[in-house]
Amino acid sequence: MERPKQSTPSPSLKASGDLPGWKQVFWEDFDRGDVPVGQFPGDAYRPKWSAGYKDGTPDTAGQKGKHSGYYPGKVLSVKDGVLDWYLHTEDGVSMGAAPRPKFPNKAENPRRDNSMLYGRYSVRFKADSLRGYKMAWLLWPNSNKWPRDGEIDFPEGDLSESPHGAVHFRSDDPADFKMFNTNKTFTRWHVATTEWSPGKVEFFLDGRSIGVATKNIPKTPMHLILQTESCLPKCPNSTTEGHVQLDWIAVWTRAE
Repeated sequence: MERPKQSTPSPSLKASGDLPGWKQVFWEDFDRGDVPVGQFPGDAYRPKWSAGYKDGTPDTAGQKGKHSGYYPGKVLSVKDGVLDWYLHTEDGVSMGAAPRPKFPNKAENPRRDNSMLYGRYSVRFKADSLRGYKMAWLLWPNSNKWPRDGEIDFPEGDLSESPHGAVHFRSDDPADFKMFNTNKTFTRWHVATTEWSPGKVEFFLDGRSIGVATKNIPKTPMHLILQTESCLPKCPNSTTEGHVQLDWIAVWTRAE
C-alpha cells in the first residue's frame, strides 16, 4: 500500500507547526515503522499513543446488549505510514477500537494524558464504505458528566454515509445538540479540523468551514478519543469488513 501523496497544503490545512493563535502540542504521521495487528502501539509508538480500551471492552452499543466491542488487539496496526483499523466480525462480535494520542497537559488535568481546555484538532483520514460501522472521533469531558458538560465529535458518522460534525451542548437534555453535514463520503482522503474556543466551536473539512456553534459550548477540560465502533443504530452484516486509515493527526492549544 503506497502512502497517500499530498500537495502543498494551504495555511488552513497546515498540519505541522504553530499557527496564528495556536501552539502545536502534538504531531504524528506514523513514520516510525510498521506495527502488525495485535502489537499496537509497540515500542515505536508507545511514548505517544495508547491503544485505548482493552480487548473485550463493550463499546457504546455493547453496553446496551449488542454484540459489539473494542478489540485493539485484533483491529489496530501501522503500515506504510498510516494507522489502520481493520473492522470486522469474529464469533458474532463486530470489532472496533478507540486509540488515543498522548500529549500530557498537567496544568489542565494530571490524570488525563491528552486533556485540554480548548484546542485545535486536525486529522487526515479515509475509510471504506462499511454500513453499520461508525466513526465518532470525539472530545469527551474529563468529568464524565454527560450531557451536562457536553461533547464534540468530528469526524462522525456511519461509514457508508457522510462524515459530519456535532456539538452536544451543555445541557440536561441528551437531544440538545447540533449537527453539521459535509455531504462528502468517507472513501476519499479528507482533512477534518475542529477549533474549540471559549464560546465557539467551528468545524472545517478540507480547509472550508462547514459550520459554527456558539451557544452553551463545552467549557471544562476534555480529552480526545478516536472512537471507531459499530451497531449505532444497526449492526453490520457479519461479512462486512474493511478499513479506516489515519494518515496524520495534529493538535494545538491556544497560544498565550
